[in-house]
Amino acid sequence: MRRFLAFLGAGFLVGALALPAAAAPSDDGDGKGDKGFTITDSRITESSGLAASHLHPGIYWTHNDSDDGPYIYAVDSSTGKTVATVTFSGVGKPRDVEAISIGPHNEIYIGDIGDNLDGTWPYVWIYKLPEPKVLKNQTIRATQYVVKYSDGARNAESLLVHPKTGRVYIIDKKEDGGHLFEGPATLSSSGTNYFKPIAAVDLWATDAAFSPNGQQLAVRGYLGGIYYDWNGGKIKREGRLDVPLQGQGESVSYSADGTKLMYGSEGTDSPVQAEDAPGGSSDSSKSPSGGGSSASGDSDGGSGNSVKIGALAVVVVGGALFGLRRLTRRR
Repeated sequence: MRRFLAFLGAGFLVGALALPAAAAPSDDGDGKGDKGFTITDSRITESSGLAASHLHPGIYWTHNDSDDGPYIYAVDSSTGKTVATVTFSGVGKPRDVEAISIGPHNEIYIGDIGDNLDGTWPYVWIYKLPEPKVLKNQTIRATQYVVKYSDGARNAESLLVHPKTGRVYIIDKKEDGGHLFEGPATLSSSGTNYFKPIAAVDLWATDAAFSPNGQQLAVRGYLGGIYYDWNGGKIKREGRLDVPLQGQGESVSYSADGTKLMYGSEGTDSPVQAEDAPGGSSDSSKSPSGGGSSASGDSDGGSGNSVKIGALAVVVVGGALFGLRRLTRRR
């Protein structure tokens, strides 16, 4: 989705206020990129989704937003370089790809679920393909699913697959907060798959991810994030996330071990920044703590390891986002 006008002024302001945290942290030497990395591929200018590989340690899958084509990219988090480009075939022309997630059987799900005018498309699509066992440039045939919402068309940028059940969920994107939509237990490639709302989400969501153990749901927006106890789908809000300040924050993924949340942004040479995940390791069954409780304060834009925005700056950024977003709606 094209939102550069709406975030041009706000992006410059946020960048100026958070200058000490602007540089992406380097890898810690373990090859997993858990301290962050920068996507260096010049083709990836609108990274809108992020998913940690199940088969290849240290690899993150991403994709561009609209106007790119049926491609996903495997990025090595130790270098920021693309090590494989996968073309997915057997589908129509993608319209507005916004999200990516990997299910329990090492299958990649791609959400072609964006809708700039919040109801233009009577249906959207999900594509599924096996995660390749060998990282090389290749073409893989995908399965295409037609998706409709039980209460009418809408815009969405968050698609996630539960790591234990394999059930697919979507969170719609609403300025005043959206809803978590649940898909059928098994998606059908021959019929329409209806997604129904099952819980409110208190955020203008741009992406979301399950923890590897399926016990937590992390939802991010442009200026903040919230984490929930999954609670069998009856989500319980636990606290705010330490979302780093980014020019146009579009993606989030848990690291493969579940200890970090990796936050991505659109743009050339876009940074992927790491923050401690609430609750620590994905193997832990304890209540969320740590990273979530450290996200203190009422601002959605804070980062525990970087410069915090003052209340006045939040008001200014919010005003810029609101006013410029109105301009784009009239385009």
